[in-house]
Amino acid sequence: MIQLGELGARIQALRRDRGLTLQELAEAAAVSASMLSSVERGRKAPTIVVLARIADGLGVPLGELIVGGGSRVIVRRAAQQDVIDEPAGWRREILTPVIPGVNFEWIRTTLPPGAGPGPYPAYAPGSHEFVLAELGTLQLTIGPEHFTLHAGDSVYFPADIMHRYANLGGVPCVYYVAALIMRPRGNRPRRHAG
Repeated sequence: MIQLGELGARIQALRRDRGLTLQELAEAAAVSASMLSSVERGRKAPTIVVLARIADGLGVPLGELIVGGGSRVIVRRAAQQDVIDEPAGWRREILTPVIPGVNFEWIRTTLPPGAGPGPYPAYAPGSHEFVLAELGTLQLTIGPEHFTLHAGDSVYFPADIMHRYANLGGVPCVYYVAALIMRPRGNRPRRHAG
């Protein structure tokens, strides 16, 4: 996994290879020079949006910033997945690799009968969740609305609204969440628990 210092050094090397000053790249990438400087020094973790802008400003694919000129594929083996057994009896598995600056997670959650984690607060504007029910029945509350998902059903919603998940059935419920969670500036990143 790439560290922030390595990411910053890679961006700085690409900028210098192209003969660009910090200010010129900041203008080309539509990011502030102070943000770019902090990223290059490894002091700030850029969002995927900022990374994409920097990549565009440098004229390179986003993947090259994250994994360099070598392979752009990151494999996370089953044994490396984070598994969190919550005190209330439900289980969360983070299935995807964690990449600095990329606020995407793919999560598999197993809820025993009667479990209802949440509610989860509204995330920053631009956040999204896609949910797929695999087993059992999932009750999903998004703001004031309630949705029932059966095995094979899926839903998308902007995650900038309060939401919660519940298993109101008599058998375990398994569902997947693909989440792109934007982080408001100045706040520490939080792990999505959905």
